[in-house]
Amino acid sequence: EAVRQNGKALFFAAEPVKADRELVLEAVRQNGEALCFAAEPLWADRELVLEAVRQNGKALFFAAEPVKADRELVLEAVRQNGEALCFAAE
Repeated sequence: EAVRQNGKALFFAAEPVKADRELVLEAVRQNGEALCFAAEPLWADRELVLEAVRQNGKALFFAAEPVKADRELVLEAVRQNGEALCFAAE
């Protein structure tokens, strides 16, 4: 419940919660930076990262490298915060 109210509460969650795609999706919709607390395999989930960068473009920093090379996703991140370009793949 705490994660639904404050995405950053994911920091305090147990590992199974951090790996629960649906809970993490709710967390990043509330606060894109919550992506950094998600289980690492979720950093490669395009849809999840897209939701995170729509909320906070800088969440691109936590995405897996292949996702950072996704043009559409990077553009969405930059629309939200121009500084996100720094985190895109080269």
